Amino acid sequence: MKFKQNISITEFAGKKYKLRLVETDPIEQKEAIVTHYLHNINNGASKYFKKEAEKTIKEYIKYKKEEESLSIVAEDAIQQLLFEVNNVPFTTPENYTFKFIDLFAGIGGFRLAMQNLGGKCIFTSEWDKEAQKTYRANFGEIPFGDITKEQTKKFIPNDFDVLCAGFPCQAFSIAGKRGGFEDTRGTLFFDVAEIIKRKKPKAIFLENVKGLRNHDKGKTLETILNVLRNDLGYYVPEPQIINARNYGVPQNRERIFIVGFSKETGIKEFEYPKPLKKTVKFADIKEKKVPPTKFFLSTQYLKTLHSHKERHANKGNGFGFEIIPDDGIANAVVCGGMGRERNLVIDKRITDFTPTTHIKGEVNREGIRKMTPREWARLQGFPDKFAIPVADASAYKQFGNSVAVPAIQATAEKILFALKIKINANRK
Repeated sequence: MKFKQNISITEFAGKKYKLRLVETDPIEQKEAIVTHYLHNINNGASKYFKKEAEKTIKEYIKYKKEEESLSIVAEDAIQQLLFEVNNVPFTTPENYTFKFIDLFAGIGGFRLAMQNLGGKCIFTSEWDKEAQKTYRANFGEIPFGDITKEQTKKFIPNDFDVLCAGFPCQAFSIAGKRGGFEDTRGTLFFDVAEIIKRKKPKAIFLENVKGLRNHDKGKTLETILNVLRNDLGYYVPEPQIINARNYGVPQNRERIFIVGFSKETGIKEFEYPKPLKKTVKFADIKEKKVPPTKFFLSTQYLKTLHSHKERHANKGNGFGFEIIPDDGIANAVVCGGMGRERNLVIDKRITDFTPTTHIKGEVNREGIRKMTPREWARLQGFPDKFAIPVADASAYKQFGNSVAVPAIQATAEKILFALKIKINANRK
């Protein structure tokens, strides 16, 4: 029997072994099934993963020490793996009061917010492999992959209260049509709508870029609302543009939030959270110690940025790099170099100007540097114990793609209040 790969695990009975999964199904699918089963082993949702998970554990998992195969009963294997999925920074609240699923999960911004309020995540999906690494490191669970595949959708449990999804925005082919459910086929929103139609959660919580409001001359949002309200029968109040800076983080990040409630809830009104009366600035999340030299710009790179900005200024454009003062608010963190270049800072604490990376020129003496991945994490409301197990380039991308946790949490609190679901007092 051929094996696709070995996965190192920690010790069992004082000895180190390797976990081996056979190639019959994609290895990521098996890992997702097993970790989801273990996360839900003490509640009813485990039944949706039990058959496949136990099959994997009993038939396809072998522990190998040197040349000797060692048979271990499934229960012992479960206990060992259960320890691993629970030994993470963010575990499920013991006395959870509601269940939710996390679609297009990224690195778990929605999950973090919902768990902070006492929620139990019973299914998660994210196709990006690097994001899966970060998700697993923090929540002990491997997300299922492509949500457009039926082999993924079939594992979604029935019994959950809230569907969360930060789905990508796509245009729909609705010319000459009513712009209903069928007209969204081939888009990722269709998969979200299909899951809502099948599972009928009490509430839905969708997040997208601010531009969705005007995307395709407003037709995209119009179609989404028509599907949710008319085809699926949900009460959906007018979507709201929420700015993260109003909820405790020093980042000017506007996103559109869409909330909905099933007819069965009887909810016919909803109020989005009001801005907090709290002033925050970059200094509040700035690194306490001077960051490594690699984050400080070279003189050549800085010269290029100045020239680039000057060219655009001469054309009447405002495009170019920007330096955020300590008492200022950061621009939205986004993927790509522009997200970093529009969020440069001055850090005069640097004393060692010796380059630690391959750069052209010298390290600039003005103290101009990029923000660190940890600072981006803080701008998005992630606590410092949130693990960053990937390289800097992937970390910037992941936090740039993430939701702002405090804004999500403030809105989710309003959703739970409307549903009359008790919020767990033991927040993180």
